[in-house]
Amino acid sequence: MEIQEMDLREMGSMIQSRVVLEVSSQVQSLLDALETTTLEIAVTGESGAGKSTFINALLGLNDGDPHAAPTGVTETTPSPTPYQHPRLPSVQLWDLPGTGTPSFQAERYLQQMGLERYDFFIIVASERFRQNHAELARAVGAMGKRFYFVRSKVDQDLWASQRRRPTHFQELQVLREIEVDCIRQLQKEGLDSPKVFLVSSFELHRFDFQRLQDTLAEELEDHKRHVLLLSFPSVTAVAVEKKKASLRKHIWKKALLACVVSALPGLPLHLNIPMLMNTLDSYRKSFGLDDYSLGALASAVSKPCCELRSQVCSTLGKDLSENAVQAILSQAALYGQMAARLLKNKVPLFDNLVAGGISFVAAYYLLHTALDSFAQDAQRVLERAYSLEDEVQGSLCYPPDPGFIYD
Repeated sequence: MEIQEMDLREMGSMIQSRVVLEVSSQVQSLLDALETTTLEIAVTGESGAGKSTFINALLGLNDGDPHAAPTGVTETTPSPTPYQHPRLPSVQLWDLPGTGTPSFQAERYLQQMGLERYDFFIIVASERFRQNHAELARAVGAMGKRFYFVRSKVDQDLWASQRRRPTHFQELQVLREIEVDCIRQLQKEGLDSPKVFLVSSFELHRFDFQRLQDTLAEELEDHKRHVLLLSFPSVTAVAVEKKKASLRKHIWKKALLACVVSALPGLPLHLNIPMLMNTLDSYRKSFGLDDYSLGALASAVSKPCCELRSQVCSTLGKDLSENAVQAILSQAALYGQMAARLLKNKVPLFDNLVAGGISFVAAYYLLHTALDSFAQDAQRVLERAYSLEDEVQGSLCYPPDPGFIYD
């Protein structure tokens, strides 16, 4: 009888080890595929169109940041220059040399720029789209790549329009006129259905930036779509919700990995905390709740950083510490203990796998609730950041912006 029980225990241990190793390998492969997915974005246009400032806005960097793309009145990009995302090393935005030269040839330009490395092209213009923009778009499309037109500096256009006709000024009408004119210019050069987006790099939460992000996400494959949603700054309520939804799809992978670790004999639940801490920290940064992001936003909207930080009300948003994470895990683990006891009584050979199940429940609960609370924090921060600014912009008294900051 004792020998039979010993054989059963050995068999159970062998099965557990094989299951754990197989599941661990598969889950880690899924996570690696997601985290190593690359996104290469090419940004081009004429000198002075605002390419570099646009890149810095997408990266969430101020122009003065040491890792930001340099800006200036003259062309500052002599060759393709990559700028790595500060949080996602697999994402790079490429600042390409200007296209506004008399000898510009689209096919030759693309060969020199290394067309194949880029996932898509964003063509930036600040006044009007010209023949070379259309030629470049046609060449990009002919080679199987996507392209998008961004009409930059629309905040300056609105300010200038209001100055010219203060009593008859209507913002929506002016924006519509700009869009129609851009489409007309591109159609005149032979493009049938050009995608044009009106953007201000200093006010991404306004105009067409959200529509641009939605369009890019819709036209990318699954993993690249996820990476794009994480890499772009969350400047609208819609962006926050879409980022949360994309992250939520992958919670089960992190929770299952925590389950696998806890299923290994002799390893307690708390050994998952470093992995979970890293995940939670990446969530917080994705929503712009870290000190750098809050400081950059405060600077952009001319508000004290402490005013924005006061809108971070969640437990982990205010205190992302091991003690706080452990407390939430312990609370969540209680929910699974009763069911675990019943399961252990019926399947005594798989005690460690049952412990892994408790760990899965706890980790999933932690990540799910943290994701919701971080998204709510981000919404409050955005509302506070842009509330007063929107009131001021309602009168459309835009101060003139010096052109030299818009390269």
